[in-house]
Amino acid sequence: MHRPVARTLPLLAVVAALVSTGAAPPSAAGTPAPPAKVPVAAGYGGAVASVDADASAVGIDVLRSGGNAVDAAVATAAALGVTEPYSAGIGGGGYLVYYDAQSHRVHTIDGRETAPASAGETLFQENGVPIPFAEGQTSGLGVGVPGTPATWTSALDAWGTRPLRQLLKPAEKLARDGFTVDSTFRAQTELNEARFRDFPDTSKLFLPGGALPVVGSTFKNPDLAATYAELARKGTGALYRGPIADEIVRAVRKPPVDPAATRIVRSGDLTTRDLRAYAAKRQDPTRVGYRGLDVYGMAPSSSGGTTVGEALNILERTDLSKLSETQYLHRFIEASRISFADRGRWVGDPAAVNVPTRELLSQRFADSRACLIKPDRTLTSPLAPGDARNPVPCATTGQAAPTTYEGENTTHLTVADRWGNVVSYTLTIESTGGSAITVPGRGFLLNNELTDFSFAPAAPGVPDPNLPGPGKRPRSSMSPTIVLEDGRPVLAVGSPGGATIITTVLQTLIGHLDRGLPLVDAIAAPRASQRNQATTELEPGLWNSPLRASLEALGQGFRQNPEIGAATGVQRLPDGRWLAAAETSRRGGGSAMVVHPHSKP
Repeated sequence: MHRPVARTLPLLAVVAALVSTGAAPPSAAGTPAPPAKVPVAAGYGGAVASVDADASAVGIDVLRSGGNAVDAAVATAAALGVTEPYSAGIGGGGYLVYYDAQSHRVHTIDGRETAPASAGETLFQENGVPIPFAEGQTSGLGVGVPGTPATWTSALDAWGTRPLRQLLKPAEKLARDGFTVDSTFRAQTELNEARFRDFPDTSKLFLPGGALPVVGSTFKNPDLAATYAELARKGTGALYRGPIADEIVRAVRKPPVDPAATRIVRSGDLTTRDLRAYAAKRQDPTRVGYRGLDVYGMAPSSSGGTTVGEALNILERTDLSKLSETQYLHRFIEASRISFADRGRWVGDPAAVNVPTRELLSQRFADSRACLIKPDRTLTSPLAPGDARNPVPCATTGQAAPTTYEGENTTHLTVADRWGNVVSYTLTIESTGGSAITVPGRGFLLNNELTDFSFAPAAPGVPDPNLPGPGKRPRSSMSPTIVLEDGRPVLAVGSPGGATIITTVLQTLIGHLDRGLPLVDAIAAPRASQRNQATTELEPGLWNSPLRASLEALGQGFRQNPEIGAATGVQRLPDGRWLAAAETSRRGGGSAMVVHPHSKP
């Protein structure tokens, strides 16, 4: 099987690997400046990659002080709750994939939000008709029970070495002392300004003095600092029972909206019993073999592991390294189209629907679907699914259904430690800014994750495994991934981006493994995203490329998307060093750091 033999670092990686990745140097005023933000670093002792330099620095400090990858992941995630509050935080949920270097096993935690026990299939319908998406997005109706705090406790109890109270201290300090506002934070605030102004607590926090935060100013969140301090003292259970839980329920059932607002803000039906009943789920990962490697991902309720895995299986029989750029992208697009057709038919919360995970990940099923791909023409979407339980070569079964909408804002972090443990962790509050509801006096936004359910069946008469239900987890596309070779990690990646997460992770994997791109270049490469829709989204780098015309000649159709995803990854280099990689420009660029960038300790 083909494996690229040359894995050289570009000049960018060499330069960035020489940048110091510890505490930032003093500024001219004598106070600590924000850490340097570089997209790639290589060295020893462990690595952290996230979208934010403050958060990555927190994780590196935990590794430097002797903490392991799980400890560092929790501390980094808590810091992202401060600096990336519109993408993540204790009001949301996520999925964590962990490689244990001692046992050589991969474990996962499903920390997805859950619907209230009262939820039924018509949760987002009124008089038999789906409500407008915006009315579900900005509402108590879209809020699920947060899973992030329970995920942290579950991970630390199973694999951590540091207590939660210690790991929350850096984020608590960051919230109290503040971080420097950048252009991305300001732009995301501006995007949400109209929504935020309708909620006095949200407006007071994120529109200080009634205005957008100024780039270069210091943004502080003392309420979140106090909330972190309370969780540090009492444990994350304090969010699921007691005063914080009561305040969450109150905000959902009677959203604290400005009486003068004209926006329709629907109430939700979350109860304190729903919060008390929540549990993060430890479960087995998905696994597929690809080019002699083992690729592990997140099983349902996420569709990430099954959909990335099926697409890799579809591509397995083709030597992508020898194809032209046009044919490589054509195969990638078509494999994405097919796997999304099957995702829509078969994947939902396995606690509520029967998901044929093993069959979806079988090579037999992938081969029955791969023969639909032709080098000289394009499949038409929406494509009908295949029957995962009874594969028939080149056949589709049932009626085609379009892919439903998912919000596109999330965040991802990847961590490796000196012992070889690895964490790939994607967390979210769904839309940019979540529900826009800040829990009064607590400093964090609530998710609107239940809008990831189908508001109604995607197509009349077609079974939809992703309709709402009591206590059900909405289907996700989050795809934290870890790749092993002979039982040892070689790569971990993940990304935000709603349903585009799947195609971003898939494109990054094959760009690195098949096309031989260094990891930072595979992440930076211009992206395409086909999700069983009439047209494929292209970033400007492909939209403005001659490749678009050559793909259109095969029948492909496109629409432009200015930015898709914001991936991070870590890689174990042949000499034993860790490489951390993040975006070079998307979301203002990411932050990659290592503990010892120059030599072994």
